[in-house]
Amino acid sequence: MSWPAGYGLKEFAEIDSTNEEARRMAASGEAGPVWILAERQTAGRGRRGRAWVAPPGNLSATLLLSPGKPAAEIAQLSFVAALAASDMIASLGAEPKVKWPNDVLVDGQKISGILLESSSQGGADPAWLAIGIGANLRAYPPDTEFPATSLLNLGMPAPKPREALARLAAAFAKWYDVWHAEGFAPIRDAWLARAAGLGSRIRARLTNGETIGVFEGIDANGALLLREGQDRLRTIAAGEVFF
Repeated sequence: MSWPAGYGLKEFAEIDSTNEEARRMAASGEAGPVWILAERQTAGRGRRGRAWVAPPGNLSATLLLSPGKPAAEIAQLSFVAALAASDMIASLGAEPKVKWPNDVLVDGQKISGILLESSSQGGADPAWLAIGIGANLRAYPPDTEFPATSLLNLGMPAPKPREALARLAAAFAKWYDVWHAEGFAPIRDAWLARAAGLGSRIRARLTNGETIGVFEGIDANGALLLREGQDRLRTIAAGEVFF
């Protein structure tokens, strides 16, 4: 798998967090795009401040880039990343689905997670964006609230993280070019074609409680569309989904 043109790569045997390294690089003036790959993270993190456990052999990587777009548009890149991660998993023999807002599943179990972090000052467009992507190649955490799995657990060969990253980077570059040229609409269409639980009843956990309804899709900005009743279609911008 060839490395995409124009994208850098920085590799570490051990680091606190690839997203933290992206933050440090951005503070020193690096604009990217550059991928950061670590064999081991000592302080990896997931969404909502959770720890992300990634033993050696799993993929722990972050892409630092400067999209030059407003924050609302930059948030769409979580869907670009989900498409890229699912392409990477599919290229290794599995049949992935994407789960709102930014996970990849195989057989209903989480195999990849995505964390976006950015920084802006005074209402300006974010100066940089870090897209952290973890994938369970060889191992997966037990006893998680949402069940997890790995390629090895699914009976598939687990590639080395560097090979997995090459596949991921190529897929991301492809979808990122589509997003830049055509906007979110084709990204949304491709994401919905792979969406887990579409048309089924789901539970959405919000910052101030939970709600249940039928998952009807995502809107033009990527927000979840939840049919709570015949006359009530709720738009959810942030939350967690359970089937």
